[in-house]
Amino acid sequence: MHRLSSFQCLHPNFLLRANSPRRLLFEFKRPEIQNGSFLVASLSFGGARALYPQTSSMDFASLLSAQISKSKPPPSSESASQNKYIRRGDLEAAREKAYAEEQAALEAAREERAAKKRKREEEEAEASRIREEKTRRLAEESKRRKEEEDRENERRRRRRLGLPELPPGMDDNESTQLREDEEDIPDDELKSKLRELNEPAVLFGESHIARLRRYYKLTNKAIAPVLTEGPIPTTLVPVPEADILVPTRIPTKSDLEGRKFLYRQLATYFTLVLTEWSRDLAARDRETKESSSGRAAENTMVQSRENMRPLFKRFERGDLDDGLLEPIVQIVRACQERRYVDANDGYLKLSIGKA
Repeated sequence: MHRLSSFQCLHPNFLLRANSPRRLLFEFKRPEIQNGSFLVASLSFGGARALYPQTSSMDFASLLSAQISKSKPPPSSESASQNKYIRRGDLEAAREKAYAEEQAALEAAREERAAKKRKREEEEAEASRIREEKTRRLAEESKRRKEEEDRENERRRRRRLGLPELPPGMDDNESTQLREDEEDIPDDELKSKLRELNEPAVLFGESHIARLRRYYKLTNKAIAPVLTEGPIPTTLVPVPEADILVPTRIPTKSDLEGRKFLYRQLATYFTLVLTEWSRDLAARDRETKESSSGRAAENTMVQSRENMRPLFKRFERGDLDDGLLEPIVQIVRACQERRYVDANDGYLKLSIGKA
């Protein structure tokens, strides 16, 4: 058996002091627990016996555990809910979720910007269309007013000079110029045709163009010439296939009929080549047409056809210079004789010269 001579223990809530081997003194430091008194306990190593004030009915163990529990801070709900360890899968899932949310936000922002841009472009296009329409209307109104003023001034001038009135819808430009699609008639023949219709052959101050238009208006005859069918519509009548071979030398300028026939031969040959070219491209299968090489071949044919339209206009007018007409005839002649190398050399010589 051990004996205690003197013992003292410090605690935040109470003071334990041993004054004798068999007695311990507990002194509570908190006023609400102490209640103006202190506890004295008689202890022995074989058993324990506690003496409390008569006002207390709690045992020593429950009172001591209660005081110790009160001295500890209460656990927080956040720390209790958090796990001490985080699995790598959960961390990766959280990272992927955050990345997906960020990408979704960026995509939504891009779509919003694109929608705003489209709306702004549509508004600008609409505003531009409105401005162009307004400008066109103002230009047409200004042109109409100017034409009315010019017609009124012309009527006043004619009344002042004693000239007859112009027919409705005829102005100075129409009375002095012949349009490209109009067919001219000699003046004597025109007067004879007007007399056959029991119409005045000549009006006072009437020009030849005005007389011609008056005749066409009376006969209700179409002025526009007939165009041929083909890749490039033209007024030149095609020649038979037996006469399509062009001569080795071009006719002289004095030979108008020979030149006109040569222009018809060239127009017929180029029309035949363009027609066969377009047929070969149309006979290809769909996969070949939609390929890059197929589209390039189609674009080449279309570009060549468009580039030859001015040449056909020169054929129709018959004003092609000999410096261009002679090389073209040589190239066509070489192609007809299947001398394609010579034709290519002639084309290079015509296009870039002797470089």
